[in-house]
Amino acid sequence: MEMKTKRRIMDAAGINRALSRLASQIVERNVGTNDLILIGIRRRGVPLAERIADRIEQFEGARPPLGQLDITLYRDDLSTVGPSPVVNRTDIPVDVTGRAIVLIDDVLYTGRTVRAALDQIVDFGRPSRVELAVLVDRGHRELPIQADYVGKLVQTTEIEIVKVMLADYDEDEQVIVVEKE
Repeated sequence: MEMKTKRRIMDAAGINRALSRLASQIVERNVGTNDLILIGIRRRGVPLAERIADRIEQFEGARPPLGQLDITLYRDDLSTVGPSPVVNRTDIPVDVTGRAIVLIDDVLYTGRTVRAALDQIVDFGRPSRVELAVLVDRGHRELPIQADYVGKLVQTTEIEIVKVMLADYDEDEQVIVVEKE
């Protein structure tokens, strides 16, 4: 399936600025890093969470614990993924009970990924609260889920796809809107 690039939303510098802003807002709203846990949603939410943790450490001199979730088995469309879905590691290094969690993902779209992540987190304990940080919010929600921290709000159509490219996985670092040709 060929994809046609329609427009570029962010370059590498724009991604870095957005992540610095997200980190600053997270620290401000949480009044520091006490009881804070950052959890990246696989795949691209994990390196974004690591970068936000790096910036928080620069600001505060303390790095919040960092976890990662693979929500594959919590998806409500698991039967459509394929007969043998690939499940990666979920790792939350500290007890979540009573802690403030910030879930981090690359793009917020329907809200179904976040719903799956919330289901998985409660299997680990009962946090005091869960917040959501996303690099891009593209709208078109199917569930009543809203990000607390947004790097960039982008208007899209239903047929457009927001593609986040990070050096960790891709040959480039940018956010683009693509469409099937």
